[in-house]
Amino acid sequence: MTQPLLKAFREGTHRLVPPAQTLARLAPHLAAFGITRVADVTGLDVIGLPVVMVCRPNSASLAVSQGKGLTADTARASGLMESIESFHAETIDLPLKLASYRELSRAYRVVDVAALPRFSVSAFHEHHRLLWVEGHDLLHDEPVWVPYEMVHTNYTLPLPAGSGSFVMSSNGLASGNHLLEAISHGICEVVERDATTLWRAGGGAEVPGSRVDLDTVDDPACRRVLALYEAAGVAVGVWDTTTELGLPSFLCLIVDSKPDPFRPLYATEGMGCHPDRGVALLRALTEAAQSRLTFIAGSRDDGGRDRFERVRHPDYVQQGRAQIAHLGGPLRDFRHIRSGGGDTLDEDVARALDGLRSAGMDRVIVVDLSKTGLDVAVVRVIIPGLESVDDVPGFVPGPRARARRAARGAGRA
Repeated sequence: MTQPLLKAFREGTHRLVPPAQTLARLAPHLAAFGITRVADVTGLDVIGLPVVMVCRPNSASLAVSQGKGLTADTARASGLMESIESFHAETIDLPLKLASYRELSRAYRVVDVAALPRFSVSAFHEHHRLLWVEGHDLLHDEPVWVPYEMVHTNYTLPLPAGSGSFVMSSNGLASGNHLLEAISHGICEVVERDATTLWRAGGGAEVPGSRVDLDTVDDPACRRVLALYEAAGVAVGVWDTTTELGLPSFLCLIVDSKPDPFRPLYATEGMGCHPDRGVALLRALTEAAQSRLTFIAGSRDDGGRDRFERVRHPDYVQQGRAQIAHLGGPLRDFRHIRSGGGDTLDEDVARALDGLRSAGMDRVIVVDLSKTGLDVAVVRVIIPGLESVDDVPGFVPGPRARARRAARGAGRA
């Protein structure tokens, strides 16, 4: 019987080892990953929260990744791990099968494709031949085949055979110091994206009682970041997006408190999910600052100029400012939000799986993308039945998002 994996680092995030130890272990492999530079871009903004950009020029997806954290080491580890997990998903060396759903399901367990995120121009039908890769279902402890295009991130053209059937994104792609750490992070990301999509489908900031009273936040790390925002003159709004899955999830919106015509900046969001509500909120708070710096640096290559112009447009920024200023009903006490982060990673994963099972999810599929000798665990987590991010081109809401929209419409009637 294996020993439970105790968390040895709990300063703003829960990890098996401190960030400095992760950095030391990764350093010999950076050339193999194609990483050429880690740049500290914190000083480009006035907030002061450590943010880095990691450059991988020969990437087949994003050439620049970002990282953030309470300290410089945490930010570097965050950025490197994001870049490294993308490398793994671009260079998958697992066996693949080219088959239609009908052909493959005759001999193997295949994911319920009807429960996967779809988009409006999907080419999929049960006789359409596409590539599949084998994953492992944690709920039933058995192998399951999933569409390869939901696992890889090699976006160079031409795309693999059968592409254009399912949503291609990085949702659920995660890394860690151990396989279980990566799995925990991947599950939280998929749940976070689902929670945000459902919250928006239900009305977003208009959802009654979802706004968090920041005066009730008692987590020291979160209070530290909120103090940085206040000192920088940045207004903050936070909403509790937690769903019936039970994992605390938040969305954070930040915008300059007062408009500055000489330095017009962006209204940006951050999301976070974790069994521990403090870690979940911190992820949302820090991601909002990272997003703002990403726009300021202008270094990401997955968005056109129109996206940059939209989030900096005076009307958009003023809308965000007004949204934060308008409390809109009763506020939620942060201390009353369920929290259950354990002392071990085993506990965190078990709690997440229990919540998913209780909510009716039948599978939690993990594709292990780790490579021998590179000292990092990388996985892709796929949870059929959960929603994808709602800002992908051609997004089609699934049953849960449609139910939220219907409930919202009924409430207005």
